[in-house]
Amino acid sequence: MIEDIDVSINGHVKIWDPYTGEVFVQQHNAVNQEVLSSLIANLLVSSDRRFIAEMHFGNGGIIVDETGNITYKDVEINLETGFAAGLFSPTYFKVVDTVDSEYNDDVTKNNAEVSHTQGLTYSDVIVTCTLDADQPNSSDVGNLIDLSQNATDTGSLSGSFVFNELGLKSKGLTGLNTGYLLSHIVFHPVEKAANRTIQIVYTLRIRIS
Repeated sequence: MIEDIDVSINGHVKIWDPYTGEVFVQQHNAVNQEVLSSLIANLLVSSDRRFIAEMHFGNGGIIVDETGNITYKDVEINLETGFAAGLFSPTYFKVVDTVDSEYNDDVTKNNAEVSHTQGLTYSDVIVTCTLDADQPNSSDVGNLIDLSQNATDTGSLSGSFVFNELGLKSKGLTGLNTGYLLSHIVFHPVEKAANRTIQIVYTLRIRIS
């Protein structure tokens, strides 16, 4: 009888234009071990609805010095803070919870699903988030610029913005943007132009051995 099992969770992020096929980012990401362990335990007993609910965008993932050299901030150190972890500089988020008909603007483009092949010891949670041509917008519920930053420094959201960090958040028990950061990734800046669509496919592979 097997008494001990090992559970591993690996993340991968793809940021691309689904119409042209151009890929901007494709790399692995870090996960918040403390928060995810709590999330899995809560799901096993169905004690509440702490599932993946939002994808968050930020622009504080890098440091550019006076010569133009880029330093990527350490997400591992950030995630070691567990339930206190957050993006370095959050600017915007979208709801990917398909049950939330009030704030998910299109469940066919913003959703989370499980992919599993019978006989394999891993399953994938695939979170898809789509920024359409007119997104983000300053009137969107996910606009955080005016709440967390100086709007004169970052500019208003009008279908275009630049981001260099992403994270998934769990369902908040007291409303939007009140959940916990489940994962975090930083990368070279991606510019979302107002005339194009960008889609993020965020995969978490859960393996038991």
